[in-house]
Amino acid sequence: MAAAVGLRADFTAVEVRALARSSREANQVRRLLTLAVIYEGGTRSDAARVGGVGLQTVRDWVLRFNQAGPEGLIDGVAPGGVPLLDDGQRRALAEIVESGPIAASHGVVRWRLVDLAHWVWEEFGIRVSKQTLSRELRAMGYRKLTARPRHHAQDADAIPTFKKNFPAQVAAIQAALPRGTPIELWWQDEARIGQKNAITRRWARRGTRPSAPKDQRTASAYIYGAICPAEGKGAALVLPRCNTEGMALHLAEIAAAVAPGAHAVLLLDRAGWHISAGLVIPANITLLPLPAKCPELNPVENVWQFMRDNWLSNRIFKSYDDILDHCCFAWNRLTDQPWRIMSIGLRNWAHG
Repeated sequence: MAAAVGLRADFTAVEVRALARSSREANQVRRLLTLAVIYEGGTRSDAARVGGVGLQTVRDWVLRFNQAGPEGLIDGVAPGGVPLLDDGQRRALAEIVESGPIAASHGVVRWRLVDLAHWVWEEFGIRVSKQTLSRELRAMGYRKLTARPRHHAQDADAIPTFKKNFPAQVAAIQAALPRGTPIELWWQDEARIGQKNAITRRWARRGTRPSAPKDQRTASAYIYGAICPAEGKGAALVLPRCNTEGMALHLAEIAAAVAPGAHAVLLLDRAGWHISAGLVIPANITLLPLPAKCPELNPVENVWQFMRDNWLSNRIFKSYDDILDHCCFAWNRLTDQPWRIMSIGLRNWAHG
């Protein structure tokens, strides 16, 4: 019968029991107490009874302890299987997902998992299932999201250039004002709300298609809306059409909402009635047009989406007056929740 493996001599029973008392690993505590019996002169059978294991397991613990000390008695994490994709292949996959497919060469206009799996096979000779590829993409931070429309003629440099120059533009406006004048950043836009209303996504049992009422009549109104995200406040009017006169009324409404003594920098798109020479601009407002064809810079677009999704869609409006009532209700409900305006409207590039 083989001789028992001796324990390393740089520990004593007292030290091993002290380590067991300070450990937070239950299995390590059990193993240390088992080895303490051996240090105290007990037999391996006595140690096995303390640990609740067999002699072979005690021998394994002794070998681990001799090799790595107390840390050798801590349970390790199983290494698991070897990943199908290495870091370089994951970076290449991320690049192809970000750039999107080329219809002429890839044969599709959007990536599906099956398309990406085929690309991985052609590029690296690796067969990967859709389920595995889905887990890889999720681990890399990707989700299947609805794309936001982008104007086909948008200048690729317009948005980053505007964000870069924005602090200087606000500083130039502030420099022309009396010293110490506080600045409020406001955003403005219009939304058409009418009887041809939107139908939103909704929860339903899988495999079914839920229905929602849909009107074909054409009565409508426009919400002129503006928000100041830093202060959580807003100002709006509901009017029958978009024109210079309506915009002048809305500017007066915004001017009344600006804090006394403050000056508003109002960011808005380049619609004709926003930049009309006949527009009357209050003294406490300076207009700052956004780049052309870049509505995604305006957080009021997100306000409209929120209001439609939660309060205005999936409805049948009986008349024009009914539209006015619902628009006013929705806007007043929004302004009653200043934290909502802050959450939707704050932008790091503008307020950071």
